[in-house]
Amino acid sequence: MDFPVIKKALFLFCLIPLFTHAQYTDVINSNRPGRAVSAYAVGRNVVQGEMGLLYEQQDNADLNTDSNILGVDFSLRYGLLFETLELNWEGSFITQNVTFTNLGTDERRTDFSRNRLGLKFLIFDPYKNPERSKPNLYSWRANNVFQWKNLIPAVSVYAGATFTLGENPFYVGDPVVAPRAAIATQSRLSPRFVLISNLAYDRIGTDFPELNFAMSITHAFRDPKWSVFLEGQGISSDRYSDVLLRTGVAYLINENFQADFHLGSGFKNSPSRIFTVLGFSYRLDFHKDKLVAISDQKGGKNGKIKKGAAKKKRKKSKKKKKDKLDF
Repeated sequence: MDFPVIKKALFLFCLIPLFTHAQYTDVINSNRPGRAVSAYAVGRNVVQGEMGLLYEQQDNADLNTDSNILGVDFSLRYGLLFETLELNWEGSFITQNVTFTNLGTDERRTDFSRNRLGLKFLIFDPYKNPERSKPNLYSWRANNVFQWKNLIPAVSVYAGATFTLGENPFYVGDPVVAPRAAIATQSRLSPRFVLISNLAYDRIGTDFPELNFAMSITHAFRDPKWSVFLEGQGISSDRYSDVLLRTGVAYLINENFQADFHLGSGFKNSPSRIFTVLGFSYRLDFHKDKLVAISDQKGGKNGKIKKGAAKKKRKKSKKKKKDKLDF
């Protein structure tokens, strides 16, 4: 792998100007259920926690082992400094009970199977242009069916690190810190369908770098509180490779609280995997839109102001001041 190229790419990402506009929403924008993450940040000054209680049955025909896993998936997201920037700590803390069937012995392993910290930055938003977002007032069909322009995705980049602390039994010999880079895209195919894709390169520079790809499609029902999703995830590494399939539902309890459930499985038998996850997402919304006083506005801020409006306001203010002095 050409690491100077990776360094140059990350440097260029840092130089991208902060000109995009994130889509802060009135309702919670959760990455759950599943593992594919949204291209959008949660919004400036929004604190959001996402958690899942997981159970997995895992059997390995090559190693003659049967195991069950209990654990917690978590993600803590914070809208940092800008609408387009998000700080994210995510991971999975699990306990795996392993039975070696040929030996008749048991072993327990407890630690992080994921532990990452990074920054996600939105570099392109197709809905930044208000003209593109306007509904067609003359055609219901144009507003509710697939159009080719809907394939143009929002794009974000991610830079961070994976941490392996102490004597982690799942990643023996890995360094404490390993770089991670990713790209996330999100397309709104129609008012009810959203397509998300992620490409990530993890544990860069270790003996077992990992390439990860995920694609998820979500459909909202007529009752917008309910949605379903289908997700495929591919993992490629000398340590572990597989294709995972997930499906499940999410329910919006209120504008800041979502519950979800999903199940999934792998396609290999070394190991075979079947898992279920019950999750929740909750946000503390301290987001405030930046408003500009009418007299200080320029075209495009809080909408256009009429030509000469600020000038007229200054003249009116001067006249009032003069009248007071004459009195």
